[in-house]
Order: sequence, then C-alpha cells, then structure tokens
Amino acid sequence: MSRLMHVTSGPYAPPAARRELVAVSADGSRLHVEVHGEEGAPAVVLAHGWTCSTAFWAAQVRALAADHRVIAYDQRGHGRSPAGRTHSTTALADDLVAVLGAALAPGERAVVAGHSMGGMTIMAAAARPEFTAHAAAALLCSTGSSRLVEQATVIPGRAGRVRTRITGAVLGSRAPLGPVTPVARKVLKYATMGPGSAPNRVEACARIVHACPTGTRHAWSQVLAGLDLDADVARLTVPTAVIGGTADRLTPIGHARALAGALPDCAGLTELTGMGHMTPIEAPEAVTGVVRELTARHLHTTEKEKTP
Repeated sequence: MSRLMHVTSGPYAPPAARRELVAVSADGSRLHVEVHGEEGAPAVVLAHGWTCSTAFWAAQVRALAADHRVIAYDQRGHGRSPAGRTHSTTALADDLVAVLGAALAPGERAVVAGHSMGGMTIMAAAARPEFTAHAAAALLCSTGSSRLVEQATVIPGRAGRVRTRITGAVLGSRAPLGPVTPVARKVLKYATMGPGSAPNRVEACARIVHACPTGTRHAWSQVLAGLDLDADVARLTVPTAVIGGTADRLTPIGHARALAGALPDCAGLTELTGMGHMTPIEAPEAVTGVVRELTARHLHTTEKEKTP
C-alpha cells in the first residue's frame, strides 16, 4: 500500500469523503473507495492512472461534488488499496466492476471517467455486463490502447528499437523515486506535464507519483508495456468522450485521435494545446467540463427515461 503523500492545502488537496467503503474484487483484492456529494445526485465514477491515487482527482471531486455523487477508488497497490495477487488488464476490469457493484445501486447508471491506466481499465471492462449495466457514458483521458512504449516520446530521438528499449527500461525501472526534490520536480514535469505547468500543479503531481510504491510502479509498468486493448475499444459502445494533451510524452496525442476514430460512439475529442499527460491536474476546468457535459447529455437523459 502506498504512503499517503499529497498536498494538504489549495485546489489539489483532496477533500474529505462523505463516506468510505471497500469493494472486493474477483480475486479477493480489497479496493479503497471514496464517495463525495449527496446520495441521489447523478453519479460519476473516477478511475486514476498508473502511480496515482484518488488524490489525483481532487480538483474534479471539489467541482463535481456540489451537484453530483462522485465515486473515486484507488487501483490495486495504489493509495489505500493493498497490492493484489495479480497485475493484468483482466484484474483492472475486475476491480472496476467490483467498485461499480459496491458503490452503485442495482440498475443505477453513472458516467465513468478514467485517466491513463484508468482509461485502459474502462476499455478492458467494456464488454463486461456489469459495466454496460452501470455505465451511461465514459471518458478516456490521456490514454491509449496499445503500443505505449513504442510511441512514447519521454526519451528524445528517432522512433525505433533503440528508443523503445530505453523507454521501456526507464518506465519499468525498479529504482525508488525518493523524496520530492527540485530535481525530481523538473524530471517529473518534463516526462509527464506540459512546459507551462504551474509550480503548484507540478508539486501536486510529484507528491502523488512519488508516493507510489516501487513494486507497484514496476509491476504495472510491465502490464502497460505489453498492452493491447485495440479490440476492446470496439466493444466500448456507450457514448465515450476522449481528451488528450498535445504535449503529452507518455501517451502522445496520436493515441487520443486513434481512439476517437475507433470508438463505436465517440462523444467528442478534446485536444488540450500545450498540456501534457496529467490533464486532470494541468487543465482541471476542461476535464471537469467534459464530465459535466457527459452527465447532462447522457446520464440525466437516462434517468428521465426511467421516470414513469
């Protein structure tokens, strides 16, 4: 389980949950789940990415909880969720449907948003009946379905075997990240954020990422290195919006464009100029705005259709 290290003041300090619960996945893994907002409000479920935690969504939780019920959970091995027995896209899908079942009432639907590995989680779960029963719409934010290491530009230079091999070694390193220092902030900003990212946003991201245990970071890096969810994108039939940053080095904007072109029901592609991989923190208003648009268009309509 990761250390709970995040900023404690400002817009990126995670607010206290109204209640907490534990979702139990198919293999017995226990997942920490937080619920914000009032019961009966339109539901939004947030799945964070690799090396992050529920704290990553602090800005969205603060903005949405005023008129939504926001459900955020820690992926296995991240935040307050203990490490699971296995690391795979199947486990990611198992975990998401477990959270949906634990946090939503039978038949209740939600907008499900995922950042990076959280988006991959949604793709992996797309064909699950539990997902289709609960998801009214989805958001894939700063993510991709395959060829992640090959297309990443964290390591400068021409694309090819050498860059791919070096990128894989860097992202999959077992070396501990250590404390958050000025040098660590510069490295993280270069690798994961746009060049114009404000210091408070870099600090928020650095604290979250550096809190992730080395073993968890390495184990999931191996899953991401071999990721192939292209076929699952075609199974994601709910209306799905896509967001990408044009300065993203981890999942370059080509991934977002490819997803938008492959989705059966794309609800729009938002390209955030100059933003990197950490878009929910780099451009919180834009990401929150897309979630609100999805709930207004799809979740509220779904609920009205249920009313006799």
